Amino acid sequence: MEAKDGASNPTSSTKKKSRKPKYSKFTQQELPACKPILTPASVILIFVAIGIVFIPIGLASLFASERVVEIVHHYDKDCIPLKYADNMLAYIQSSKTNKTCVRKLTIPKQMKSPVYIYYQLDHFYQNHRRYVKSRSDKQLRSKSYENTTDDCAPERYTAKGVIVPCGLVAWSLFNDTYKFSVNNKQLGVSKKDITWKSDQKNKFGSDVYPKNFQSGGLIGGAKLNSSIPLSEQEDLMVWMRTAALPTFRKLYGRIEVDLEADAVITVTIENNYNTYSFRGNKKLVLSTASWIGGKNYLLGVAYLTVGGLCLFLALAFLLLYLIKPRPLGDISYLSWNRSASGGHIY
Repeated sequence: MEAKDGASNPTSSTKKKSRKPKYSKFTQQELPACKPILTPASVILIFVAIGIVFIPIGLASLFASERVVEIVHHYDKDCIPLKYADNMLAYIQSSKTNKTCVRKLTIPKQMKSPVYIYYQLDHFYQNHRRYVKSRSDKQLRSKSYENTTDDCAPERYTAKGVIVPCGLVAWSLFNDTYKFSVNNKQLGVSKKDITWKSDQKNKFGSDVYPKNFQSGGLIGGAKLNSSIPLSEQEDLMVWMRTAALPTFRKLYGRIEVDLEADAVITVTIENNYNTYSFRGNKKLVLSTASWIGGKNYLLGVAYLTVGGLCLFLALAFLLLYLIKPRPLGDISYLSWNRSASGGHIY
């Protein structure tokens, strides 16, 4: 009997492990929950509410975008002398050619300050994997990581030592310059606070200074003042925030005076940046801003489209409910009920 009792009562070490969870309202899914029932009336009201909210927002967005005054000037081909029209690359690569170009722009409407200055590049793939990786964020942040250049190839070293900032992104820094005047009066261009505050505080160190930058055999773009820390080089910070699309705009500066309608602005351009080797385009953009930013009709059109579609669906559901109403909870339309009554199973 003792042996039998011992066999029928195994010790705890021989008990089978169970994966069954302990009982709780959470494991048994017995917690209180909200389970709304979408009745035809509630669905119609939801669609109507969305339409009533979205359509005014879309109209306001379109109106705000329409009030933005924008001038886009495509200058890369116009700034090439006629004798270099068939060989633009030779012109831009030669150190002996005069890169100064004077263009005149007419203001179509009054542009209230601040007037934002952008440069736009087309067919420039800043999102290319090897290009994006060719940088050292640690080196940009702190002087103690000056020699951390493993990801910066091929722009890591020169004969004089390590390059700061290293990598292809910094090396290809945009270097066209713009000067503006109206009636022979120079317009100041402010470059203060043209970058993100988070970049200035967290990504670029105040103890990091340019070193051996653009001193190799092949010059990629603009040079940097070696006496100014990277945290104050705002043109560099704007450029280093790489664009996701091959056509992009980057902020160059601001004109902080009003520009009157029909005024003629003289723009003196230093056409230095090489976009001709990859058939890219360069554009100068002057633009005001509204509460939604620059000129952009996409947001307004999207809101109007969604709002109009919701109102259309609300009307369609209302007509369907009035023409062919269905009692709430009616299960006669279910496939197994139709099958039991001789219908087809879907």
